[in-house]
Amino acid sequence: MSSAKRIYRPQRIISVAMINLKEIRAAGERLEGKIERTPLITSVEINKLVGKSVFFKAENRQITGSFKIRGALNSVLLTPSAVGYIAFSSGNHGKALAYAAKLAGKPCVIVMPEDTPEYKKKIAREYGAEVVSDGITIINRIEKVAELTKQTGYEFISPYDDYRVMAGQGTLGIEILDEQPDIQAVLVAVGGGGLISGVSSATKQLNPKVKVIGVEPELANDAQASLAKGERVSLVAIPETIADSVRTMILGEKTFPIIQETVEQIITVPEKVIKKAMKLLADLLGEELEPTAAMTFAPLLMNNDLPQKVAVILCARSE
Repeated sequence: MSSAKRIYRPQRIISVAMINLKEIRAAGERLEGKIERTPLITSVEINKLVGKSVFFKAENRQITGSFKIRGALNSVLLTPSAVGYIAFSSGNHGKALAYAAKLAGKPCVIVMPEDTPEYKKKIAREYGAEVVSDGITIINRIEKVAELTKQTGYEFISPYDDYRVMAGQGTLGIEILDEQPDIQAVLVAVGGGGLISGVSSATKQLNPKVKVIGVEPELANDAQASLAKGERVSLVAIPETIADSVRTMILGEKTFPIIQETVEQIITVPEKVIKKAMKLLADLLGEELEPTAAMTFAPLLMNNDLPQKVAVILCARSE
């Protein structure tokens, strides 16, 4: 069993550095009937294996295959006068925004790194988006989006560093606590920080005692390093992790203060444990997940001091 690298955050008084619960509830009302209310599922075998009660929020069963539709569609519904939409994405946000733009009858451009899995590019195109990928990397994608935004006049929707997006993602936190109000902790994948910022904003306002725990690969530990230093820390090179959806180089400017205030702990996990988590969730839960989604289960397979009743967000499916 691997020992975890972790940073503990003291319990803090709720501050203004979060998304207001009213905004998250309003996002839920906008999204109602347009997306799935995904189930919380559990497994006797998994609970016995890890010695805890684990509830998996199955966002892999969500429309477009991930939680990203929550933030993307909320943003589109809030900007009806936009002539079109544009974003950079490692795949899932791009698919979601393409779908949301299609519902709105608006054009959409998604800038994806060349090494994004081809199926993600294909699905975004099938939803009607123009995918710009040639020569694009995680390093230069923001510059390319800025250039295209100026050319098109489209509304830019960040995958994570946007309060509208965070509010949409926060609806997950409300749904988890609606079904399991006595949950003690939520394990959330961390890339740019949009998901964990939204979820932590919701859960801390509903129940400040719930621990929000971020999970990221050991090879992409910018969130852990940022909390340790007290300021945003960028990775020095594109991380070679199988969890391709969290290869963001640095936390968002807007997400970081929320994470500082509301996230008690960041756990990093090695690649071999991510792979083990994928296999166990496929075998015991029957869920085929992309590595980033399975990664949130990985801390339960390591030497971590976690509460007895834990929610795990399975953020995206494998295609």
